[in-house]
Amino acid sequence: MPSSPEPGLASNLQSVRSRIDAAARHAGRDPAGVRLIAVSKTFGADAVRAVWAAGHRDFGENKVQEALQKIQETADMEIRWHLIGHLQSNKAKKAAGAFACIQSMDSIDLLQRVDAAAVEQGTSPEVLVQVDLAGEATKFGADVSGARRLLDRALDARAARVTGLMLIPPWNEDQEQTRPWFVRLRELRDRWLADGVPAAALRHLSMGMSHDFEAAIEEGATIVRVGTAIFGKRTVRT
Repeated sequence: MPSSPEPGLASNLQSVRSRIDAAARHAGRDPAGVRLIAVSKTFGADAVRAVWAAGHRDFGENKVQEALQKIQETADMEIRWHLIGHLQSNKAKKAAGAFACIQSMDSIDLLQRVDAAAVEQGTSPEVLVQVDLAGEATKFGADVSGARRLLDRALDARAARVTGLMLIPPWNEDQEQTRPWFVRLRELRDRWLADGVPAAALRHLSMGMSHDFEAAIEEGATIVRVGTAIFGKRTVRT
């Protein structure tokens, strides 16, 4: 069963927005340059509706099947859905038609499947290349050399549009411990720009979650993925 929405979702959203604003201004950035993804995984459509009613339009999900149900239940609302969890190749066709942005692209095979499905369905999803900088066995993502090959291939996609990089750093409650990973992704982006990769293909850095999005913004994030700080703690599934 999905977790029930906690009261005060609108105030939670406003608090997160205020923190984003402060972090951006502290870094000398325009807060409008940071897109907030409200991560609604494990919460039902009623929670999405509550946050939507507070003026939010970008929502993120980890699993395709859970997202498809929510998308159907909120079909009367204008929402940009982002897939932020690992995409299995057998779900590529469904994802290509359902999501405005797939942030977890991590292989050329997956890219080709999504692109072909997008051509077939007449969609043009944005895709972000998920980079694995830490080499964690429990995380998905392409290593640096693989990510560059994937990025280069994505530039030739027929329907999918590559617009940046995504990172899930090693977990640490202290955002100063995750900050160096954000710096590394930004530096990687800058190096590839210097190599001649078109700026439009690297305009987004998706990094930072509820516990560390302020450090991520200070280091250049243009997209932050925030769930718990908006929706509250999730029910642990047993």
